[in-house]
Amino acid sequence: MDHEHLIQLQGLTKTYGKGSASFQALKGIDLSVERGEFVAVMGPSGSGKSTLMNILGCLDVPSGGRYQYESIAVNELSTNQRSLLRRHALGFIFQGFNLLARTSALENVELPLLYRGMSRRERHDMAISALESVGLGDKLRNTPAEMSGGQQQRVAIARAIVTHPTTLFADEPTGNLDSTTTVEIMELLTRLNRDRGITVLMVTHEDEVAEYAKRVVRFRDGHIESDVLNEPVLS
Repeated sequence: MDHEHLIQLQGLTKTYGKGSASFQALKGIDLSVERGEFVAVMGPSGSGKSTLMNILGCLDVPSGGRYQYESIAVNELSTNQRSLLRRHALGFIFQGFNLLARTSALENVELPLLYRGMSRRERHDMAISALESVGLGDKLRNTPAEMSGGQQQRVAIARAIVTHPTTLFADEPTGNLDSTTTVEIMELLTRLNRDRGITVLMVTHEDEVAEYAKRVVRFRDGHIESDVLNEPVLS
């Protein structure tokens, strides 16, 4: 395996169910992602893209093939080891924001740090810094109900980057946002990718959102249908 790649997949398969009821969601995927890339993953419902993202994000395991993250053979890790990798190297952003409703922006962003055995002061400082970096330094005490959708997604992004992950997985990050807010969120993700060197893998079904990525990988029926470099909107 090539150690220059951040992510490398060889012959990755995923089958759900047994016997005649089984369904092969991934049919032997070969894919590598360099450190610092911004990749959009596209494809119709049931094409395998969500299954792939769950495996890459250590939320699910492949049925066969190899998944290497940096120099780690992820497919050989135990459940606990996978969750450690997820906690320390990966950040997640979801369409539905997944924030705790009656909890301030600051406390929402501190959550991933609670498992780290840090002092309250350290957690606090890191969360404030993450919120400032997404333009929400003035909303520390606000709860999600007191914020717009775009602001809530910024809190979710701050929570995803507070642990300084190497890779950010974004699943339809603009799915619940209007077009103006979509542009703001995509500009923010582009900036994090460019200025911090965070590798971004983003599932989207919207061509105009995929336009921000430097590379677009399209899935169909468990296979990669195309993998093309893109001239991003903001370069």
